[in-house]
Amino acid sequence: MANHKATKKDVRQAAKRRDRNRYYGKTTRNAIRDLKEVKETSAYTDKLPSVASMIDKLAKRGVIHKNKASNLKRKLAKHVPAATA
Repeated sequence: MANHKATKKDVRQAAKRRDRNRYYGKTTRNAIRDLKEVKETSAYTDKLPSVASMIDKLAKRGVIHKNKASNLKRKLAKHVPAATA
């Protein structure tokens, strides 16, 4: 453990950010999982924008890479026609 006052503060801030990022990441993963389980196309298309927004916010905060966010959204959008079958 560091002895400098500023370093101790940085450790506290990093722990707080880590917990917050883990919460947002887990919440988004759960939303993606729930969206994939939806069978009706209308319900799927209604929920897709909110999940895509959550993914974009993760990328903006730096929790995930912007390309990973793009790939996740692409896969979810591609999944829509499969929901009709």
